[in-house]
Amino acid sequence: MFGFHKESRYESLRRRMVEDQLVRQGIRDERVLEAFRIVPRHLFIPEDGIDHAYEDHPVPIGRGQTISQPYMVACMTEALSLQGGERVLEIGSGSGYQTAVLKALKADVYTVERLPELSGWSRENVERAGFPGVHYRVGDGSRGWPEEAPFDRVIVTAGAPSMPLSLVEQLREGGSMVIPVGGEDEQELLLVRRGDGKVTRERLCGCIFVKLVGEEGWS
Repeated sequence: MFGFHKESRYESLRRRMVEDQLVRQGIRDERVLEAFRIVPRHLFIPEDGIDHAYEDHPVPIGRGQTISQPYMVACMTEALSLQGGERVLEIGSGSGYQTAVLKALKADVYTVERLPELSGWSRENVERAGFPGVHYRVGDGSRGWPEEAPFDRVIVTAGAPSMPLSLVEQLREGGSMVIPVGGEDEQELLLVRRGDGKVTRERLCGCIFVKLVGEEGWS
């Protein structure tokens, strides 16, 4: 009975998060909003931070990494315009929360994480939350996953000093990428589109992410 009440409380917190943090800040894609209602965010946060799972800010997950603010995850996800069935490359598995949101939207997810312990933990979290079938890789995310390219979408959950050429090249014609680009302390969230033989960039908002470490990121 105690477990039932606890899960009911988390469900209530998720719904409040969606209404107070996402809808009020302009997230409109109903499929994205529903994904946030069903993915149990508290399962992707260490025990000592679980009370902050549904608050409007990032939460540390160890090794200098964070799970992003709910609104930022929603903003990036909405920008991908997923309809279901897209092959999505995620750079930075982290705790697995973004991965689970993408799976909830019926994407075929390929996720790359630099830190082996985080990759393993994210897999455990994603599968415990009920979203199996993700493809995992430990490696340099700035180089993408060339053996599985091309991808319909790419989402980068760490800030790059400049656009990694490898990730652009792994985008399918007509595909798009969401990526933070800028300095160590502040970046711009960009929507990058590849089509008609050219690459275009659209600024979505300012943001602050941990550094994308790798050959085409920060050293």
